[in-house]
Amino acid sequence: MEIAEHLHVLDTEGRRLAAAAERAGVDAKVPTCPGWQIRDLLRHTGMVHRWAAAFVAEGHTAYHPDGGLPDLDGEPLLDWFRQGHTYLVDTLTQAPPSVTCWAFLPAPSPLAFWARRQAHETTVHRVDAQSALTATPDPITEDLAVDGIEELLRGFHARKKSRVRSAGPRVLRVRATDADATWTVRISEEPPVAERGARGEADCELAGPAARLYLSLWNRLPFPSLTGDASVAALWRERSAITWG
Repeated sequence: MEIAEHLHVLDTEGRRLAAAAERAGVDAKVPTCPGWQIRDLLRHTGMVHRWAAAFVAEGHTAYHPDGGLPDLDGEPLLDWFRQGHTYLVDTLTQAPPSVTCWAFLPAPSPLAFWARRQAHETTVHRVDAQSALTATPDPITEDLAVDGIEELLRGFHARKKSRVRSAGPRVLRVRATDADATWTVRISEEPPVAERGARGEADCELAGPAARLYLSLWNRLPFPSLTGDASVAALWRERSAITWG
C-alpha cells in the first residue's frame, strides 16, 4: 500500500473510532481489551497519535517519550482525541516525502513507516471501540488486512523485543484464504523469522479470511481455523503482546 492509501485509512478509521466512542459512552466496556473502558481507549490512542505526530513535526531522530495520558473525561476527552487525530493526519499529509525522523520498523521512508503504523494502530483500535457497541464491527479490506499481517509478522516480531520464542524449533503457517498471501513463521530461541510463502512443513496452520486473521493475530478474535499442533497457536496467543519503540 502507498502512503496516500495509509493516510486515507488513518483519517477514516480515526473518525469511525471517535463516532463509536461517542455512541458507546466513556463508561462502556471494551470487550476486545479486557479491563478497559472507552475512556482508556481514547486516552491511549490519542496519546499515541500525538506521540507519532511529534516525530514527524519536530524531527526527532531518536526515541522520544510520549506526553502521557490526559486527565480528561467525557466530552472533553472526545474533543481531545479528535484534535489529536486531526493533527496527526494533517502532519503526515503535509510532511515532505524526504522528512527525516526516528522509526522503529523497516520502511521505504520514515513518512511511509508512520503512515502505515498509524493506519493499523487506528484500525485495530477502531474495532475495539466498535466492539463496545456490536459483535460485528465494520469490515476491514483485504488489502489492508494483508498489509497489517505483513507488518506484524515481518516487522514487529522480527525485533529483538518479540517474546514469541520456543526452546525447540516450531513452524507456524498463516494462510489468508481470500488472498494470495501465505506466511511461514519460524519460531526458536531467537526472534521469529517470517517469510512470504509456504516454505516446508508447518507444525500448525492458521487459515481464514485476511481480515479475520489480522484481528486474531492482534489477539482481538479467536483464530478462524487451526490445524496441527494447537500449542503453537497458544504460544502466539500468550507471548505476542506488542511493546512500543
